[in-house]
Amino acid sequence: MTTLTAVVTGASSGIGAATVRLLRQHGWRVIAVARRAERLQALAAETGCEPFVADLTDQAAVDALRTHIEADGPVHALVAAAGGAIGTDPVATADARDWMRMFDINVLSAQRSIAALMPALRAGARERGVADILAITSTAGQISYESGGGYNAAKFALRGMMNALRLELAGEPIRVMQVAPGMVKTDEFALNRFGGDTAKVDALYEGVEHPLLAEDIAALVVHALEAPAHVNIDELTVRPVAQAAQHKLVREPLRVRD
Repeated sequence: MTTLTAVVTGASSGIGAATVRLLRQHGWRVIAVARRAERLQALAAETGCEPFVADLTDQAAVDALRTHIEADGPVHALVAAAGGAIGTDPVATADARDWMRMFDINVLSAQRSIAALMPALRAGARERGVADILAITSTAGQISYESGGGYNAAKFALRGMMNALRLELAGEPIRVMQVAPGMVKTDEFALNRFGGDTAKVDALYEGVEHPLLAEDIAALVVHALEAPAHVNIDELTVRPVAQAAQHKLVREPLRVRD
């Protein structure tokens, strides 16, 4: 039986790291890609994944990844989990440099990865009968909200790009899929967004019963990758039960009404 190979970007923390762990538990060979070498080495020691240090906002690093992959054989899945939010400034006062950075890490890093790995993914599709490109998008790419304009714009762009790719690859046995999480509590996402302000992070999750965890999203990613080959999960939106919508978040214990 062919050992399936996945490339996971943004693998040093959060959803990316959780996806690496679960794929390894399911017997996949995983090439874990991220900027932070120490975190990748720790993940490799824990899981047996193969670390590849690269900043996907740097085309030269992406080219190096492509060269490494091409010398290493087919790829059966690309999970584009790299991304993040910077700041909560309103549109009228936001720093365009923050927005450019968010666009680079959320959208262009995915585009660069897809372009670089497409030959290896096509080889994987020939070998397995199907290959997968799955992006971690966000409900922020479906519905805008105040003080989220830059992140909204980046995730709307990523979602639009993935929808276009789905159409462009029609006729090939390559699935194009999206998992769009709502509120997920991870070690770094909100902390980075709020510039390290732990009080704001604590306030964000205060009173919310069971926000999603990175492991919840990883389980859905792996389910999508291991679904029957004819099943394409175009877009899976997932929120905690306490979050009925972007604007409706319950900050008290859930209970059955009388």
